[in-house]
Amino acid sequence: MNAFFEHHKDNIRFAYRCFDRILLHATIQPFQQEQRAVGFFWSYRQIYPMSRQVLRDIATQYHNWAKNRSQKWGVPIQEDPPGRRDDFVDRYFRRAQPDQVVAIIKAREPATIMTAIGKDDRWHLEMKRRWVEQYNFYVQDSRWGQMFVRVCPYFPFSARVCLNQHYWLALRMQERGIRFQQCANAFLQCSDPQTLQKLADSLTANDLITCGQKWLTRFTPFFTSEERKQAGVQHRLFFAQVETCDNLIFCRRAAVDALEQRLLDANRTIGQPNKLTVIFGRRITRRHGDKLQTVIEDLNLPNPVIRSHYRKGFLKQYVRDRFLLRTESATNNIYTDYGIGKAVENLAPLRNKLDGIIDRYLDVQQDILETFVDREQLRQLTQPTLLPNGRRIPGLKVDHPRQLALMHSLVRFCYLAAEGTFTTRELYPQTLEALHMPAEQYKLASLRYDLWKLRAKGLIEKIPHSRRYRLLPHGYQICLVFLKLYEKVYAPLTAGILQPFPADQSIPKEKITALDSRYAAVIQALDDLVDAVGLKAA
Repeated sequence: MNAFFEHHKDNIRFAYRCFDRILLHATIQPFQQEQRAVGFFWSYRQIYPMSRQVLRDIATQYHNWAKNRSQKWGVPIQEDPPGRRDDFVDRYFRRAQPDQVVAIIKAREPATIMTAIGKDDRWHLEMKRRWVEQYNFYVQDSRWGQMFVRVCPYFPFSARVCLNQHYWLALRMQERGIRFQQCANAFLQCSDPQTLQKLADSLTANDLITCGQKWLTRFTPFFTSEERKQAGVQHRLFFAQVETCDNLIFCRRAAVDALEQRLLDANRTIGQPNKLTVIFGRRITRRHGDKLQTVIEDLNLPNPVIRSHYRKGFLKQYVRDRFLLRTESATNNIYTDYGIGKAVENLAPLRNKLDGIIDRYLDVQQDILETFVDREQLRQLTQPTLLPNGRRIPGLKVDHPRQLALMHSLVRFCYLAAEGTFTTRELYPQTLEALHMPAEQYKLASLRYDLWKLRAKGLIEKIPHSRRYRLLPHGYQICLVFLKLYEKVYAPLTAGILQPFPADQSIPKEKITALDSRYAAVIQALDDLVDAVGLKAA
């Protein structure tokens, strides 16, 4: 269990962690090669050559099948509605029966389809990315609950399957007679939290495959059972987007509200990248996917969302449903972000990777909220380090601008998704920004020297056989202590003593902020101490 949970567990009613949204990409792998598609149609359908008209006829057949199924099921095909589709189809699920198709939405979306190029009897096939009309089947699955399957009517019938483990868990708890309160994709109450977590951990890749193949077979009737068995033309599933969420349900609304405000404040000051972008009223688009930054967003929710980006993945943290603090780790490309294969068979290592990211994120949050340093350790950090070869490395100084700027860059949340690793070139622009210096005054060699001092104190380590470094857990804590002491204690108190604003004296006490009142109380206490020991100004 992470340090964040251990510190706040007295205020937490129960906690659980599970997958949230699981978006699977489905392809028929043999047909990703044009030659194999030609061979299939010649061997099983006696069709040759594969002309443009043949492909058009296949698409027409699927459109006709969708219309017929729609009439038989009594579910009209609807055009793409404005707003979120999930909100639009929610009413159709209220009285849904198991394994019932409740809604069909036809929308124009991008897909990879097979095209025929040529004329007369001379044709060849190519895979192209096109915007085409696709069918979104919303289903109440008997095992998974609410889900949808998007099928492209054009050969080779690429598809998407969207699942949510919260609905899967709700059905498993109903089978076991566990009482719970569910609010969309969250559980606010549960009579047996331990069993809930065991059920969440019991999800396997076979559960995903069984559900996916069940509906993909029904929604792609073009192939016969014999063809699926002999030619291997069934879909294979790959992860397109995965979200796992850590949910802490607090006992009191006041506790989670106070904690949220502290986390937002910490992210605005210490735990941010070089440019903390505060965005309200605007969603983050895909253009932000490759950026290393932390942003605070308003996603049309009652509370703002802290989101940290790394490559195609991101972390986000927010309060929902009044009592629940949720931390989510998500990725749009598990191979690029984590080096894990996209096949659904890799569910177990993916779960471990996402769980580790959340634990590190919450550990860092707790480091920001509560940091304690041993007195001897602080003294040792300020002393020079003598290497075995006799070389002397200066110690760390609490108020050194270059050192503070480097620490400011190191504690950025964006590195957590990369397991806390970085290079000097990645840190250099952020350190320059924090120092407000041009590159001519603070060169890359100077950064390497400053980084060397932290390495000598054991705060960071160099990864063998690479140019990357890793900030160690206790190194993160020490960096936060130095930043807190300077930014939160020394600097504001010094400013209040040496350059107080005269106009502040005329502000009524009830209008002074709580933070300013506390700073003023510290300064008054210092004045009283100076007076008590006889150090009054002459």
